[in-house]
Amino acid sequence: MSAPTAPRTRPPSDTPPPAPPARRPVLDWRVRFAALSLIWGFSFLLIKVGTDGYAPFQVTFGRLLSGTAVLAVAMAVRRERPPRSGRTWAHLFVAAFFLNALPFSLFAYAELTIPSTLAGICNATSPLWGMALSLVALSEDRPTRRRVAGLGLGFIGVLTVLGAWQGFTGLDVTGTAMALLASLSYPIGWIYVRRTLAGSGSSTLALTGSQLFLGTVQLALVLPLFTTAPAHFPLLPTLAVVALGALGTGLAVLLQYGLVQEVGPTTAQMVTYFIPVIATAAGVTLLGERLSWNTPVGALVVIAGAALTQLRPRAATQP
Repeated sequence: MSAPTAPRTRPPSDTPPPAPPARRPVLDWRVRFAALSLIWGFSFLLIKVGTDGYAPFQVTFGRLLSGTAVLAVAMAVRRERPPRSGRTWAHLFVAAFFLNALPFSLFAYAELTIPSTLAGICNATSPLWGMALSLVALSEDRPTRRRVAGLGLGFIGVLTVLGAWQGFTGLDVTGTAMALLASLSYPIGWIYVRRTLAGSGSSTLALTGSQLFLGTVQLALVLPLFTTAPAHFPLLPTLAVVALGALGTGLAVLLQYGLVQEVGPTTAQMVTYFIPVIATAAGVTLLGERLSWNTPVGALVVIAGAALTQLRPRAATQP
């Protein structure tokens, strides 16, 4: 948002006074980048712990409720108002489904049968799905040969992680498919947002907070149909769900929002490549999940392919 223009009290030729220096963040952006990587990397461990005490839909509801509370406080502090347009709210309802309610629920259900390490690696395929969808959905985002090569390399990495040459032996197909569908849901949601909410007039914080609120409403409608109220609230799973929402959904959005503003979206989105590494390390060291050689090797190939898909051609230098 730009500051209002003051009335002109001097000739146009006068040099305007220098703008006041921008307030520097308390923490360097690299520290916040590392914190965001850790928060999102540990999210898959928190999902696993949460599903030990609650049904998947309950984990997702608690996550969205806690995340919405954090963003509501942030909006109040910054005096941000929710959107007023009914059309914007309708588009946010769809965005909340594809970016929050659906993928969060799919990951929670997936981790009932697959390790958190595999869920974290499946999440890294999201840029690959986005690249594939851009071939048909975003005509202004034409792929280059390098990005197409990254797409192919990334899916080779997925097949390596899944052990395709062994006939996917020992793999829970349903859980893995849910995790991959969750990662596919994100680019579908972002494509929808780009096409419908660009230039809406509301801030990113206001849109995201409202979107999480609508996602919470969607889960509140689903819960009575598929779950019953928990008879008790086990401590560790409850803390995991609250942390998953307050940190992994609420605080993480604020960190990402600040990083995009300070260093740009290209640098900020590089956090995606650290998430599967941290998720794997957390799952192996803290949950004792087993790791065969093809999982880290395939994960590195997936990350390399995803990185290639995000490269943009350099603009021609003007003489």
